[in-house]
Amino acid sequence: MKNLIIVESPTKARTIENFLGNEYTVIASKGHIRDLPKSSFGIKVEDQVFTPEYRVSRDHSKIVKEIKDLAKKSDQVYIATDEDREGEAIGFHIATAIGADPVEIPRIVFHEITKKAIDHSLENPRRIDIDSVNAQQARRLLDRIVGYRLSPLIASKIQKGLSAGRVQSSSLKIVVDREREIKAFIPVEYWSLDALFEKTIESIMVEFEGKKIDKMTISAGEVAKNAKEIIEKETFIVGSLEKKQRKTSTNPPFMTSTIQQTASSVIGFSPRKTMMVAQTLYEGVKTDQGVTGVITYMRTDSLNVASEAIEGAREHILSSYGDKYLPEKPKYYKSKSKGAQEAHEAIRPTILSFTPQIAKSFLKSDELKLYTLIYNRFIASQMTDALFESQSIIFESKSSKFKASGRKLMFDGFYRVLGASDKDKLLPELEKGKEVELSELKANQHFTEPPSRYSEASLIKKLESLEIGRPSTYAPTISLLTSRSYIEIEKKQLIPTENAFKVIELLEKHFANIVDSSFTSGMEEDLDEIAEGNKDWQKVLWDFYDPFIKEIEDGKKNIKSQKVAIPTGEKCPKCGEELLKRKGRYGEFIACSGFPKCKYTQNVDGEGNVTEKKVLEVIPDVPCPECGAGIVERKSRRGKFYGCSAYPKCKFISTYLPTTKKCEADGCGYVMASRTLRKKEIFECIKCKNRVDA
Repeated sequence: MKNLIIVESPTKARTIENFLGNEYTVIASKGHIRDLPKSSFGIKVEDQVFTPEYRVSRDHSKIVKEIKDLAKKSDQVYIATDEDREGEAIGFHIATAIGADPVEIPRIVFHEITKKAIDHSLENPRRIDIDSVNAQQARRLLDRIVGYRLSPLIASKIQKGLSAGRVQSSSLKIVVDREREIKAFIPVEYWSLDALFEKTIESIMVEFEGKKIDKMTISAGEVAKNAKEIIEKETFIVGSLEKKQRKTSTNPPFMTSTIQQTASSVIGFSPRKTMMVAQTLYEGVKTDQGVTGVITYMRTDSLNVASEAIEGAREHILSSYGDKYLPEKPKYYKSKSKGAQEAHEAIRPTILSFTPQIAKSFLKSDELKLYTLIYNRFIASQMTDALFESQSIIFESKSSKFKASGRKLMFDGFYRVLGASDKDKLLPELEKGKEVELSELKANQHFTEPPSRYSEASLIKKLESLEIGRPSTYAPTISLLTSRSYIEIEKKQLIPTENAFKVIELLEKHFANIVDSSFTSGMEEDLDEIAEGNKDWQKVLWDFYDPFIKEIEDGKKNIKSQKVAIPTGEKCPKCGEELLKRKGRYGEFIACSGFPKCKYTQNVDGEGNVTEKKVLEVIPDVPCPECGAGIVERKSRRGKFYGCSAYPKCKFISTYLPTTKKCEADGCGYVMASRTLRKKEIFECIKCKNRVDA
């Protein structure tokens, strides 16, 4: 007889099985095995009591049977799902589905998937935390109530296919509000006087005729030019010299929100991609020590670090960089989030000897990029602070003062690992009271600029500051807003669509709580209280549900329809649904009534006539390598590319033109593309990137 360990992920299962002997079988549930039905509301509400109607999905029925059979044959069954509310709920549903008592079944938890962590968890099992399960149930039911009651109302009043969500809509309002600010922005003119002393020292005027000059002080060009005429006639001396030393503190190790922000700005990963790659690093990859997890759990809002890991980092710093880079005492960090689960750890490497240099031989490109970020940030968090010398010189004339600023890195500290992004700006050694040459003086006109649109990284930072959602919700929320065509991403900026404005305007007027960030964050606090056992999840649900449903019923009667779609009497050539004439931000257009499932559109000219779509011509003698259909040239925001003419049935695409030549690399045999590299014609395999001369 064996012991059975149940996890969520097949990769996680394989990694754990590597650490254990023959007496253990590890199987994956492949995520949630029970959930609310997709085809119906799935919640009974009677006498202020909510009863979820969970179902085992069809695609999970086979795995549930397999787990049941293995459980019957096992001496002991362990639940080993992730240690967060979602993992706790998955464990609860697994236990229920296989007929075990969720309160009695042993539960093992670990922040990292290493042999030591797994062995320790088996020696110290606990029980499923029912309070955490109830918090997850409350969140799931809240989202179902909003989604299944509010979304149909919005679709009926504005446009088919539109939806609303508790976190989704309050996040969308943030993006829409920023766009409103940008549209309402009126530039304000201001002027600065910028000087060049001794031909090299850039300075800005900070005082004129006894008055302090700030950024917006000079609002008219005439004032700036008059001041310039006065100053140009005067002599300058070095009025004062100042040098100050200041420390730049180390950043804490990553948690979910900060890894998503940093990965977006440094290596260009979307939040969704960051979490997918991090999941792989957590669940197990090949290393010089076998298959193992190389980072701790990536869904966390805690900055705690195990004392053993801190000691390991300090030993690594001492041996690799010397005692100058090692602080006298370890550094500890604390999350600012009210609901942070401090029992968890920050994101850190699990094996410090598996350095990025060694990891190059084992990890894929994207895995290495993210792992290097995590590894270096963790090591840097335990290093000494960097030391800078800030420098300033005040140049004085009879009527004015100009300030020049510089800085010098005195000791690199943690920048030894992370690298200093800012270059030194050194000021020359001058003598106080010495006369200096005014080489150049300019009166420069400026205008204030509107606030910038949110990027994925800055939106996550905003959501975190407002405490909307939790670490696990940031990436899915942005992905949902994009997939529902509420936002478009251009040059890393989030731009709300016309539908986003319509939906937010309706919600602001009739369902203010749904888009109120303080209400949404307050609901997150309630969920935290449920998880701590301080609030009843049924009461929290009822307190939301009762007034919300009354607003829904009122909305059905009193919200005026905003539908401006006019049936054209024609069918969509893609899906067969009716085509509608609509009005958008850029005028009229024809769109499929099946949106967002079908995104077929036609342009309409100024006179209301449908403009012909350009027919894409198939490139002769170039078959699609996937299905044999023709290849056509297409264009996107990123430039020209080649795709299958049978799209969407076949989704083959290539940056370069495919040929009939096959790759001769071992085991490949895929199609090669024709391209130019350094002014030379070559063939490059579309799949394995093998190159040969043309």
